[in-house]
Amino acid sequence: MASDTLVLIGASGWLHPAWRNGFYPDGLPDDWMLAYYNTQFQAVYLPAPVWQAAPKAVWEQWLNDTQEGFHFVLEPADPAPPQPASARVVLATPAWQAAHIWWLDETPDLRRLAQRITRQAETGEPLYVFSRSGDLDLLEQARTLKQVMGY
Repeated sequence: MASDTLVLIGASGWLHPAWRNGFYPDGLPDDWMLAYYNTQFQAVYLPAPVWQAAPKAVWEQWLNDTQEGFHFVLEPADPAPPQPASARVVLATPAWQAAHIWWLDETPDLRRLAQRITRQAETGEPLYVFSRSGDLDLLEQARTLKQVMGY
């Protein structure tokens, strides 16, 4: 796996109210927010109610609004409705989450994250580093750690 796709950083969703007056440029239209988010992050975790409610046309727009290396990680749903057929869309089963997701809000310890990144690099499998709350400070710390480690 390429080093630039080993660690993918993002948040749970891209529509955090606190991001309106700081993260997103003033006056940015709502329908451009995902495209802007994708300039800063490589993945997004979507809660089941969000991705389940998105019709095919919305999914097509989301995929068109993001770059090829951007990933959508989907919270599992019961029952699991069909998901878009794209290598960039991953259904995060509990076993897959345990192997591939680091929740910054739950474990913000960057030393432990660095150790996890090192272990993940040995497997060659991607590690998705997400913030449920959209904490931009934590996300920036994770991005800096990724850069320092050469990923």
